[in-house]
Amino acid sequence: MNYKFDINDQFFHLEFDEPIRIMSSSVLNGGVCQASHFFNTKVDANFLGEKTEFEKPAVSLLNIANRNVWKGVTVGMMTAALMTSFRRVKLESQGIWIEVFLTSGVSNARRAGDTADYQFMNEACEKVGTINMIILTNARLSPNSMIECIMMATEAKSACLQDLNIISPISGEIATGTGTDSCAIASGKGPEIDYCGKHVLFGELLAKAVYQALKASLEI
Repeated sequence: MNYKFDINDQFFHLEFDEPIRIMSSSVLNGGVCQASHFFNTKVDANFLGEKTEFEKPAVSLLNIANRNVWKGVTVGMMTAALMTSFRRVKLESQGIWIEVFLTSGVSNARRAGDTADYQFMNEACEKVGTINMIILTNARLSPNSMIECIMMATEAKSACLQDLNIISPISGEIATGTGTDSCAIASGKGPEIDYCGKHVLFGELLAKAVYQALKASLEI
């Protein structure tokens, strides 16, 4: 997997030499797709701001991609976190590498199961993501292992918040994330990996990379 990386005050961006398989909870082209670009952009904490009408986040992200003339499918996330929170960690073993790109902030920290801010199904939500990450690997991941990667990354994130004693203002308990986190995993074409859990080396490296990146980001 070869890519170009750039970052500025507004976003960080990855451009891949050829389309790669990405599974994500991203607003723009989330789910599973073959993508040529990924970016994570900063927006105001109150996304609606001074607009008279709520612009759908996917529309805003697509407009950014079009302005930058990114050709091909683009996967996009948005966050209220500053790009100064960006951290990048790469771990490697036995010819397989895992690299995490992450931004973070915990102003809307929440614990899983907290009372929701929006109490109607499919209600428009103006709040935006705060802990966003994409995980790249040169390994070729099976569909089930990509899901397991997202599970592992989420557990590592929660472990880090627990160790840093980040508290949810809703319940007063230790937070497990923020209200609108987003995660992506990008698979390469190298050695095949079918298992990414806590019993295997790949899962260990992935969790350590996420933990290290998030801890460094939050300890600014």
